[in-house]
Amino acid sequence: MSKYHPFNPEENLKDKLPDKITYFWQQGLFDSFSGVGEVNIHYAQFIQKQTDLQTIVVVPGRCESYLKYQELAFDLYHQGYNIFIIDHRGQGLSGRLLPNREKGYVTKFQHYIDDLQCFIEDIVTQQCSEKPYLLAHSMGGAIATRFMQNFPYTIKAAVISSPMLGFYSALIPQNIAKALVTIKLRLNNIISKTPWYFIGQKNYSSVSFTENKLTHSKHRYRHFVDLYKNNKRIQLGGVTTHWLAECIAAQKEIFAQISQLKTPILLLQAGSDTVVCQQAQNDFCQQLYASQPQSCPGGLPNRIEHAYHELFFETDDYRNQAVAQSIAWFKQHN
Repeated sequence: MSKYHPFNPEENLKDKLPDKITYFWQQGLFDSFSGVGEVNIHYAQFIQKQTDLQTIVVVPGRCESYLKYQELAFDLYHQGYNIFIIDHRGQGLSGRLLPNREKGYVTKFQHYIDDLQCFIEDIVTQQCSEKPYLLAHSMGGAIATRFMQNFPYTIKAAVISSPMLGFYSALIPQNIAKALVTIKLRLNNIISKTPWYFIGQKNYSSVSFTENKLTHSKHRYRHFVDLYKNNKRIQLGGVTTHWLAECIAAQKEIFAQISQLKTPILLLQAGSDTVVCQQAQNDFCQQLYASQPQSCPGGLPNRIEHAYHELFFETDDYRNQAVAQSIAWFKQHN
């Protein structure tokens, strides 16, 4: 890679992953462990030959699998880090929780956190002696934040990208949107033991590039759409009402326990994000900075203007900013 392109450029992804990324990925270790309730939790790891290097644990968002993170893992590894990536329960290659495996569901949000704790304690730190860094996206940002509240001194520093600290409800006021979730969940629980999709949610279907609100990058978008098309096992549909209720409760806990966050945290905000709530991210940074000035410098997110939700899968101009700022934050807290 030239000095002008420290990270893989999207033009290399026109037809498929470059051979050098495919070769790198084939050298990884792919395994699983038993999470809460004996659910099989899959993960990927890439450990450097040099033994004294730092470690990044990647915590993906909803719907995602570690298979989607091949390009990012390649870039981070070649910056000199060991890389570990978890597939959350109910998605990716990990065990599904309902007969309809495409429903977005978790029994308790805390189970995500408990799985991550087991992953870090029993797998990551057993192989890498120093405290790891966390790099978390969207739902993974909420999971990582709750994890750091539960285990305040386990992580050296963290970057949360487009974190799911609140939901974007468009023209519907937040209080009305939350009331709809509560009402539908009660109705679901009275009528059926099977968790229902929330209003407008359905089984997996791909969205055309022109309609997507995740990335401006045609190449990266086509690559992960093809990935899901060719790996039906990782396909996931919309969310259940129960999942939404669990996430809303977790978001409430994040703000209620903000003083428990001792880890230096950088929040990356996508300027044109319509998946999660930017105001919740702003409030989080302001409150966290007041409590822990080593986090969210100036009490603000690091905002990448005009970028869509998935910063690490965006066009190079946005993605390079996100990756470079993440690495700089980790180096600052070495």
